[in-house]
Amino acid sequence: MTDQVANITARNDPFADVYEDQEERQRDDIHIRIQQRNGRKTLTTVQGISQDFDLKKITKVVKKEFACNGTVVDHPEYGEVLQLQGDQRKKIKEFLVSVGLAQPHQIKLHGF
Repeated sequence: MTDQVANITARNDPFADVYEDQEERQRDDIHIRIQQRNGRKTLTTVQGISQDFDLKKITKVVKKEFACNGTVVDHPEYGEVLQLQGDQRKKIKEFLVSVGLAQPHQIKLHGF
């Protein structure tokens, strides 16, 4: 009987090595912010994507997918930041999760 209780309380996760691999790939949070420009114009910034990924290639795919312009800017405090025209916060969050660059709990939405 005690063996059965020990088996129940033991945390044997068959996917533990997969989770560890994902955590190694992306540890930090990704911050998605919106900035007001002039009038109704807005700018979406994505900060915190791992340096393992090529931001220029991500920008190229996102620009085609969302039909907006974008660029990679070297910010003095945050490092390389992805900038997109318009309010793309929800779209970029869904994109990052669907491609596998981040988990939903790692993405923080800011603004408005």
